Amino acid sequence: MNFASSSAPRKIAGIIQSNYIPWKGYFDLIASCDDFVLLDEVQYTRRDWRNRNKIKSKDGLQWLTIPVEVKGKYDQRIDETRVSDPAWHLAHLRSLQHAYGKAPCFDAVWPYVENLYVSVADEPLLSRINERFIRGIADYLHIPTPIHRSTEFSAGAGKNERLIEICERLGATIYVSGPAAKVYMDRSLWSGRGIGVRYKSYSGYPEYPQLHPPFEHGVSVLDLLFNLGPKAVEFFRTPAPFETSDE
Repeated sequence: MNFASSSAPRKIAGIIQSNYIPWKGYFDLIASCDDFVLLDEVQYTRRDWRNRNKIKSKDGLQWLTIPVEVKGKYDQRIDETRVSDPAWHLAHLRSLQHAYGKAPCFDAVWPYVENLYVSVADEPLLSRINERFIRGIADYLHIPTPIHRSTEFSAGAGKNERLIEICERLGATIYVSGPAAKVYMDRSLWSGRGIGVRYKSYSGYPEYPQLHPPFEHGVSVLDLLFNLGPKAVEFFRTPAPFETSDE
């Protein structure tokens, strides 16, 4: 069945692995969906966004990384990955204070951010830490999209089949993903099940007053929050939400 000829109500779903304090594009994608799913029962990838992200400091871009147990755990899933240093959050709080202490909205936003870190201080699982931050920041940005875990759904093992079955369980007629997913998407499988495929556009974000020029889009959304506070909601959406459509 081709989605373009379907009379079914349009419902958009997004399904992506959790990231640590993601960049604004991640939340833009969540806000573009009617339902969003954290796909954390897939293999953990090292040196990726799962446990780290970038912030801006006076010395340039800086990585904040949650240390995790990886030795001998080559096939572990994201939701099985455990934190290796329970005091990691203290170092990250110090780094954020040092980098953004002079940001215009630091004093207003800091209690909210600090509370998020305190809330995960005793959490041993990376995926639960990421989920807490994603939900908390989405709330701050007034994103109403329901956020689910993929483990709530029973789905197939193949990359496309798993995603298709989750979309079907949600009643979604459109699946939206980041542009990197084009390399493994089999559009014929999706159209055969009556689900359209779209790719999120990450172009056209406006610049905002940011510490330590030159301007950098690809940093944690915390940069946006510390610099703009409540006005952050005006800067995390792209003018054209999707790159392509098969409608």
